Amino acid sequence: MKTKTLKQDKVNVVTLGCSKNLVDSENLITQLKHNDYDVVHDSNEEANIIVVNTCGFIDLAKEESVNTILQYADLKTQGKIDKLYATGCLSQRYKDNLEEEIPEVDAWFGTLELPGLLAKFNVDYQHDLIGERMPMTPRHYAYLKISEGCNRTCSFCAIPLMRGKHVSRTIEDLVKEAENLARTGVKELMLIAQELTYYGLDIYKKRELPRLLHALADVEGIEWIRLHYAYPSKFPLEIFDAIAARKEICNYLDIPLQHASNAVLERMRRQITREETTELIRIAREKVPGITLRTTMLVGYPGETEAEFQDMCDFVKEMRFDRLGVFQYSHEENTIAYDVADDVPAEVKADRANRLMDIQREISFAKNAAKIGNTYRVLFDRKEGEFFIGRTEGDSVEVDNEVLVAAKDNYVRLGDFATVKITDAEEYDLFGEVTEG
Repeated sequence: MKTKTLKQDKVNVVTLGCSKNLVDSENLITQLKHNDYDVVHDSNEEANIIVVNTCGFIDLAKEESVNTILQYADLKTQGKIDKLYATGCLSQRYKDNLEEEIPEVDAWFGTLELPGLLAKFNVDYQHDLIGERMPMTPRHYAYLKISEGCNRTCSFCAIPLMRGKHVSRTIEDLVKEAENLARTGVKELMLIAQELTYYGLDIYKKRELPRLLHALADVEGIEWIRLHYAYPSKFPLEIFDAIAARKEICNYLDIPLQHASNAVLERMRRQITREETTELIRIAREKVPGITLRTTMLVGYPGETEAEFQDMCDFVKEMRFDRLGVFQYSHEENTIAYDVADDVPAEVKADRANRLMDIQREISFAKNAAKIGNTYRVLFDRKEGEFFIGRTEGDSVEVDNEVLVAAKDNYVRLGDFATVKITDAEEYDLFGEVTEG
C-alpha cells in the first residue's frame, strides 16, 4: 500500500538592491532556518515559496524589482510555486498600488515588518537571533548594519520614506554580533547604515561611531573594519583618530559627496559647501596618511547647468579621489526635489555621467600605475578562470578595484591574506605575484 507524504516547503529569498537589503534577507533566513525551514538565497533550485526583497532607490532599481516580482507571479500563475511574498523598500513605498497591480503576490511587507512576514510561516520573531545572523556572503567577510533609517533631508533622496527615521543599535548588540561572526570565520566587517556618522545620537545623545569602532576593533578575529556611507556634513573628526589609532580599521572611507557646486549643494539640502568639503578631505589625508577615499557624485539634478557640472568636474580633478561612482538623477515621488521640474534631459545626464567617469578613469589609472613595484596585504575572495582575485585594504567588495594573481604561478587560500607585489596595472585592476602567504 502506497503512503502519501507531505512535501516540505522550500523557501527561496531573492535579494535586490544594496548591502542593507542583503542584511535584512540574512536576518529573515536566520529566523526561518532556526525554525527548521529549508531556505536558499538567490538560488536556481526549485522552491515552492518565494520571498522577493525589493529595492526602490531609483527608477532602474524599481524596474528590476517589479520585473522580478512579475517573473515569479507568472510562475505562480502556472502553478510552479505556491506562495509569493514581497518585502523591502519598493514594497514599503508602493504597497497600496502594487497590491492592485500584481494580485498574484500573497502579501506585501515593508522594511520594518519582518515579524509580520514571519507570521506567514507560523514563526515568531526572535530578537536574540539577530546577533546570530547567517551571512550569505563568503564566510570571511560580512556586512554589519549599525543603524536603520535616516534623519537627513536631502532633497533628492527617498530613503527616509522607505526606511524611516534613524535608529541606532547598541554597542553591546553590535559587539555581540561581531563576536558571533568572528567565531564563524569572518575576518572583515563592512559597517553600513544610511548614515554612519549619525550613529549614537538617538540612544547616547552624542555621535559615538568612534567608540563603536574601538569596541569592534577589540573583537578577536576581526582584522579589517571598513566604513561605508559617511555623510560629510558635521563629520566627527574623531573618526579619523580612530582609523589612525587602530590597525584593524581600514584606511578607507566611503563618503558620498553628491556634488561640488555650492548652488547645487544648497538646492540638494546637503548642509555643506565645497569649501567645507575640501577642508574635510584635507584633514582626512592629514590625519590618516594614505587613506583611500571613495565617493559618489550625482549628475543631472534639476536645474544643473553646464557651468555647475564643470564645477564638479574641476573638483574631482583637484581632489583626485581613489574611487568614484556616478549616479544619474532620478525624479522620485514625495521627495522635496519632486516639486521642481526634472529639466535636465536624459541624454544630457548620460553624457555628463560618462564625461565625469572619463576624468575618474584617468585618475584611477594613474593611481594604479604608481602602485607597480609596491607590495600590499591582500584578502582573497574568489578564483575566476586563471586568476585568484582579492582586494587591498583600500578596496571594498564589488564596488572597488581588485588584485589578480595568476593561479598557475601562485597559490592562495580563499578567505586568507597574502602579501602581493604589484607587477602591472589597468584602470580599475591591479596584477601581482604572491611574495608571502
